[in-house]
This record gives sequence, C-alpha cells and structure tokens, in this order.
Amino acid sequence: QVQLVESGGGLVQAGVSLRLSCAGSGRTFTNYCMAWFRQAPGKEREFAAAISWNGGRTYYADSVKGRFTISRDNSENTVYLQMNSLKPEDTAVYYCAGGGSPYCSGQRYVTSFYPYWGQGTQVTVSS
Repeated sequence: QVQLVESGGGLVQAGVSLRLSCAGSGRTFTNYCMAWFRQAPGKEREFAAAISWNGGRTYYADSVKGRFTISRDNSENTVYLQMNSLKPEDTAVYYCAGGGSPYCSGQRYVTSFYPYWGQGTQVTVSS
C-alpha cells in the first residue's frame, strides 16, 4: 500500500506560480509512475501530468503543456507540480496518483490506471 498526501494548494491571482507537493509513504514509491490529475466543480477528473519512475519521461495534457512541470525526488519520496502562469480555468482540486507501470503506459491518462490516490488539494485562481 502507498499513502499519498498533497500540499501546496491555495488561492492565488492569475499569472502567478504555485508548486504542489505529493509526499508518498508505504511501499516502494520509486517503482511507480506518478501523476497529477485535477477536478473542477461539476466536471470529471482529468489528467494533467505524469512522470516515469526515474523522471526520465514526462507527459502533459495540452491544457497545461508549457506552463506546468512535473518532477520527482525519489530520495524524498516526493512528486512536485510546478504551475506557472496560472489561469482561472486551472481552478480545481488537484490529486496526486501513483501506481501502474514504472514507465507510465499508454493508459496513464486514465484514472483507473492508478491504484493509489491522495486526498486532493484545492487550487483557486482568481482573475
């Protein structure tokens, strides 16, 4: 079992940056693909970014590409999401997810690919 705890969310103005953290514990964190999903009010949870077990491969949704950067520090069992140039449409609860194959297979965009989830952290971007 892997426990994931997100932090770093908050209320910010459009254009600023924010960094989310996801601290993992339990089973070997470094074996897993890790990802960030987000869910806006009234919408389905959607993929934002993913990173392979060693950080060698990263993947992004078109909506965040060029603005968000996912990274990981396996020595600290932590995954990060650096969010720059935030927009009001980035407002959502952000969830950390882990599991599946180490290299993040083609299913990485699907919530069911990840057996482990955090409780989420709210990000609100005002215009």
